[in-house]
Amino acid sequence: MVAIEEVFSSKGPMRILRVLTEIAELHVSDIARRTGLNYSAADQHLRVLESLGLVRHKKYGRVRFFRFDEANPGARIVKELIEAW
Repeated sequence: MVAIEEVFSSKGPMRILRVLTEIAELHVSDIARRTGLNYSAADQHLRVLESLGLVRHKKYGRVRFFRFDEANPGARIVKELIEAW
């Protein structure tokens, strides 16, 4: 399990959270392109963010779309912090 401090201290996850704040829902390839990460790095960061309850995904066939997990109060707070920053 990854601590929330590691997410906030790492550029990759923070870039992903910022992009998801700006654009409500994106698939992994789009997130990777917009953040300057390669696909596998973006996918790994998204798995960590999902395990912390900050993002969730839905699947259409083999394509996964990620968004903030609005049901999680912590995720809403993180999103509000990023929007305010």
